[in-house]
Amino acid sequence: MRDDELFAHLVNEALKHGARVEIDGLGTFRRDECNQYSFVRKSLPKVFIAYAHEDAASADRLFDGFAENGFDPWMDRRKLLPGQNWPEAIQNALETSDFVIICFSSNSVSKRGGFQAEIRHALNCGSRLPLDDVYLIPVRLDNCRVPSRIQREVQWVDLFPSWKRGFQKVLRIMRQKKLPH
Repeated sequence: MRDDELFAHLVNEALKHGARVEIDGLGTFRRDECNQYSFVRKSLPKVFIAYAHEDAASADRLFDGFAENGFDPWMDRRKLLPGQNWPEAIQNALETSDFVIICFSSNSVSKRGGFQAEIRHALNCGSRLPLDDVYLIPVRLDNCRVPSRIQREVQWVDLFPSWKRGFQKVLRIMRQKKLPH
């Protein structure tokens, strides 16, 4: 069986058993009340959350907050599937996101590896957008320094000492942006 045939078979079987099948970033297949299959296109703004793994609890809190407020959040721990090519999936998620939230903290600012690579890729993606577009939104989780390149180019939001006030500010920024949907 070819990959596309296998995929169609798996979706069909899941639907027969009453499951909804979400295709990340695209939409959801489901059965309606007339027992017909339908596809509901996802139109929520996509938010990529970049964080150091030591800050996973804060990233989870952001993920839940965005989901509760009408956004489609994406973070590796919640969206990557077993066996999935994670570098490719992360790159694709960054490239297709409407916003990228970068979580800076005492844990992350000097950390080497994937977090820094995600920031560089997000900066590259943002460089192709109009200068006035809001794409990259850095947040500070604690009283850490913000890397000089970010300081020069983008204003950040503090999620401390009041998480609620900082998060509301991020939501306000995101809601003001007109998205091309």
